Amino acid sequence: MLLAVVEAAKPAGGAATGEVVLATTFAMLATSVLLVLGILHRSGRTQVLARLGEKAARQTGLPPWAALPSQLAAVSLLIALIGMYWDISLHIDDGRDAGPLANPAHYFILAGLFGIFAAGFLAVVLPEGRPSRVSVPISRDWYAPLGGVVLLATSSFALLGFPLDDFWHRLFGQDVTLWGPTHLMLIGGAGLSLIGHAILLVEGGQEKPTGALSRGVLGVLTRSRLAAVCGGLLIGLSTFQAEFDFGVPQFRMVFQPALIAAAAGIALVAARIYAGRGGALIATLYFLAIRGFVTLIVGPVAGETIPHFPLYAAEALIVELIALRVATQNPYRFGALAGLGIGTLGFAAEWGWSHLWMPLPWPQPLLAEAIPLVPIVGVAAGVIGGFVGTALGAPRRRGEFRVSRLAPAAVSVIAIAAVIGNWLQVQPERGVSAQITSSEVRAAPHKEVALTVRIAPSDATKNANWVQALAWQGGGFVQDRLARIGEGVYRTTKPLPAYGDWKTIVRLHRDDSLISAPVYMPSDPGIPAAGIPLRANVTRPFIEDHKLLQRERKDNVAGWLPAAAYGIVGMIVLGFLVVLGWALTRLARGFAEPSRRPEGPPAKRFRGQAKTAPA
Repeated sequence: MLLAVVEAAKPAGGAATGEVVLATTFAMLATSVLLVLGILHRSGRTQVLARLGEKAARQTGLPPWAALPSQLAAVSLLIALIGMYWDISLHIDDGRDAGPLANPAHYFILAGLFGIFAAGFLAVVLPEGRPSRVSVPISRDWYAPLGGVVLLATSSFALLGFPLDDFWHRLFGQDVTLWGPTHLMLIGGAGLSLIGHAILLVEGGQEKPTGALSRGVLGVLTRSRLAAVCGGLLIGLSTFQAEFDFGVPQFRMVFQPALIAAAAGIALVAARIYAGRGGALIATLYFLAIRGFVTLIVGPVAGETIPHFPLYAAEALIVELIALRVATQNPYRFGALAGLGIGTLGFAAEWGWSHLWMPLPWPQPLLAEAIPLVPIVGVAAGVIGGFVGTALGAPRRRGEFRVSRLAPAAVSVIAIAAVIGNWLQVQPERGVSAQITSSEVRAAPHKEVALTVRIAPSDATKNANWVQALAWQGGGFVQDRLARIGEGVYRTTKPLPAYGDWKTIVRLHRDDSLISAPVYMPSDPGIPAAGIPLRANVTRPFIEDHKLLQRERKDNVAGWLPAAAYGIVGMIVLGFLVVLGWALTRLARGFAEPSRRPEGPPAKRFRGQAKTAPA
């Protein structure tokens, strides 16, 4: 019914006013219900949350204020993850939405993000007394678990991305790329909520459970939750690679091995320190199981383009092997060496995996770009992972290692940002053209063609990372790595659609140049943009890649406005990272050092739970 009332023409800017009002109303209602429930619980006028918390506590062995939110956060993250990859597939296959409420994947994303927010809120309102020595005082007798505060902060950061995204589209048009600033807020906030989840588990783990834990699958998940949460962090950090997972990257190919090294260095080093022996391997198993499940749901079940993913098995093994020779008690040394192994041997292993399953196998010219800097990213990520793992592991392994300083991790963040900033600079080659000859493979109305492409000058393809044809947004996705048949001459290996809403182009990427030439593009009155017809024989210039892939972006925007908008979003991101650094530092120092402040009243004892012991 909802799909029947959306606008017939797909908007190219922000959402329709009616949908904005409807979405805002639903959000306010859901938030109001949550707030009322929390107020009633804090005032003792309802036992609904207490009963749910006690049930979760009996299943997990955690106190109710950690058990219920951690279960809700885990389920919500999976829902949001499915929604994210489904949403990307829908945009690749079908184009932009008729409206934000017309996209079924958006409901999964919103429900998942709100579920994470609700988990943080419940963690804040459930405790009575002081749940842990690092909890945050709210009032004289009300303390919020640090993990709950971080969950609230990260989920709020992600949810803030939704209205900002609509505002961004109104200003600049739809930047159909995963790496748009507001898109990064959405996925970054959700992915890094795993830090808050882990902190909550650490705080809750200080209480000694009573009674038997659940058996079966839930029991296995409970006993391996330390490594599992790092597997979730690995998933969250890997979402930044999604354009490469689908085979439609709009940025330099060297980013893919660097992003893989960054995710592995942070999550797997943290897993080994935090969860102990085998932690990196178990975290990787969780990653493979969940990402495999999401791929199954989005691809064969939903019938959309299949998302691929890195293997991470070699990286996990490298981390475990280095831990046998280098003590994790010196986390920065261990992290740096593990990161170096990830950025070299791990890079080599993922190179082989890319040729087995990834949509864009890594070519030999990539080596010249990747070898100098990917190991640096790996080392920096390993240092960050060492800090995260130490902070999370300090309460449980008190006395085994000293609390690490924040400065090396902060410098490592800056180093990764500098490498990324360097690679974001592109210089599209000028004066390159494509003579495109098409021959009909399938007749109209569903016309498909084979192409022969002669690129001039011919040396423009020397050491290219890819020469490919793409067709998308016509009800599917076709990617074809063109076969070289001569100097600068390429031929398609599969039929390409050239009708209806399909967009078909030829792409060329080498060094810091990403350029494209159109084969066929429909008219788009919503932007507006004129159509580019298919010709039997035509010569067309290569232009900047994003001008075809992000056709909806507005060009008539004042030059200062994008810089100001990026600056505002950048300041929000910086503040977000500062909050995460503060939380991890507070966790590590709060448990590793003697408390210098009154402990406050102990947390209330619930049925089946031991009373909180003094830390």
